[in-house]
Amino acid sequence: MQNSLTHGLRAAAGAVALCLAMMTPVIAQTTQVILTVDSEALFVQSAFGKRVARDLEVSGQALEAENRQIEADLQAEEQDLTTRRSAMTPEAFRALADAFDTKVQRVRSEQNAKARSLQQLADEQRGQFLGVAGGVLEALMIEVGATVVLDRRQVFLSARAIDITETAISRIDAAIGAGTIVPSPQAPLPTPETAPEAAPETAPETAPVPPSPSRE
Repeated sequence: MQNSLTHGLRAAAGAVALCLAMMTPVIAQTTQVILTVDSEALFVQSAFGKRVARDLEVSGQALEAENRQIEADLQAEEQDLTTRRSAMTPEAFRALADAFDTKVQRVRSEQNAKARSLQQLADEQRGQFLGVAGGVLEALMIEVGATVVLDRRQVFLSARAIDITETAISRIDAAIGAGTIVPSPQAPLPTPETAPEAAPETAPETAPVPPSPSRE
């Protein structure tokens, strides 16, 4: 009886061990390390991203001030032209009005080109940042033996996901700090004197201009 019981226990233990052995590869396959990162925070909270935002804010405010001055100058010119109209022949007034229209369109184009240049510069620097960030994330992935890095906003729920945003930011800051790049050859940008604290997401897009003087 005793021998029979012992034999039965050994057989059961062997069966359990066999089951565990068969389950081990499956468990190993489902315990892969998953890393997540907040890609937006990675940029805006880094020293590099903060510097880009400050630069864009400063240059954007300078451009807005320039636009306001241009608008005031054009309005004054328009008013002067309107005042002089009564003393001019229709042909002479029409010629001056056409020249004013041409000037307004040229100024609008120039100021809009400056705004596009500001945003393009910010985009170029973000691209440079992402190039460095990719190397940092790859190094972290190798260090912990992870197989993938996902954007945290795309992960609904995971018990095994490890967020590395803060660690990545620290390493990127150590690698490039605030960083700088040479602007692309575009329209000249205004040079501000002081930097404000807040930072907008985009540069101003259009330059305000006054309406053309009536030809009637």
